[in-house]
Amino acid sequence: MPYERTPATGPVLALSGDLLVIAPRAVASAPARRASTNPYRRLLATPGARAFTAGNLLARLPMGMFSVSAVIMIAGSRGSYALAGAVTATGLAATAVVAPWTARLVDRYGQARVAVPATAIAVLGSLALLLCVHHDAPSWTLFAAYAATATTPNTGGMSRARWAHLHRGDPAALHTANSFEQAVDELCFMLGPALAALLCATLFPEAGTLVGAILLMTGILVFAAQRATEPPVSPRTPAGSPLRARGMPALLAAFLATGAVFGSMEVVTIAHAGGAILALQAAGSCAAGLLYGSLRPAADIRRRLLVCLTGMTALMSLPLLAASSTPSLLALAAALLLAGAATAPTMVTGMTLVQRLTPEGQLNEGMTLAVTALLGGIAAGSATGGWLVEHTAGTTGYLAPMCAAALALAVAATGVRTSRNR
Repeated sequence: MPYERTPATGPVLALSGDLLVIAPRAVASAPARRASTNPYRRLLATPGARAFTAGNLLARLPMGMFSVSAVIMIAGSRGSYALAGAVTATGLAATAVVAPWTARLVDRYGQARVAVPATAIAVLGSLALLLCVHHDAPSWTLFAAYAATATTPNTGGMSRARWAHLHRGDPAALHTANSFEQAVDELCFMLGPALAALLCATLFPEAGTLVGAILLMTGILVFAAQRATEPPVSPRTPAGSPLRARGMPALLAAFLATGAVFGSMEVVTIAHAGGAILALQAAGSCAAGLLYGSLRPAADIRRRLLVCLTGMTALMSLPLLAASSTPSLLALAAALLLAGAATAPTMVTGMTLVQRLTPEGQLNEGMTLAVTALLGGIAAGSATGGWLVEHTAGTTGYLAPMCAAALALAVAATGVRTSRNR
């Protein structure tokens, strides 16, 4: 009669000469632990990822602190918000010019070799601004000092470049990484201005700039020390600019219009309800970015970008409807929270497309060009939103972000149509 053998679990009996030896049977090894289903946990489990992410977080937080600290510090000392705004605008313009060149050097010589000295120059510019304000130096020195901060490297771009190097050939992991980086951007946008205002109010007017400079330098040193995850330098950087890549000009134009969405929304909301409520838009974007990163990457990235821009255009109408139909700040807060939900998926998809269009060996420069386009759009959107607030009815200013989103959609759709025809 056939029978089944069951695995033995008792001790093993064996003869050794005249002795009977009783030995315990080897216990089967425990089953291997199941891999985590959380894409962000798997992402941060990449060797070296947590170390460079920690340094990047420290370096990126001051990006939301410096402009607010400069405005508080200069306006409090000189009694002129116009001067404070002009100084910060000069720094923004200088960054738009210098940042792509800094990124090109990073691509050519490596992150650690360029980022550390470039950050040191920027930190010296911040400290010079602090001293000029404190000692009541001539106004022109404020412009010169703040312009020196334009050498600050694009820390977000360098971090995305590391993810692209570590997960090349893995679109799902890269999609999650880009979503994570966008969520970090939104988190720093929420925490940076609040921390700067708190430091300037509770300690002394220069505290925000001082702490921001220390965090920036410390973060870059920690980030640059992680050499194992640094992308290798290309033997020969391709000639020309990523601007020449097919489809890149139209995409950067869409980033420019998207920046106008952010800039106009900020100014109009501050004028209408104060700046604290803006954190809700960033919170909505942060949550949406994390959720978006858990989804599958798009098979057609250009089509996904158009879908995201369409959603952003539709949701940007909510603040206008809320502000014009009711004086309730709760309604406006809910509208801003929902409007922010479309911005992170749009930025993640756009940055992914930038990475695909940028020639090999120029990734930092390509992403910095996208950030520069965003900064230019923010400046233009801020000016447009401010003009609308001054010359039209109070809630009409919310037309600016909705129209800017529609413009971004139209530009992107034109670029996609042209690329497909080619």
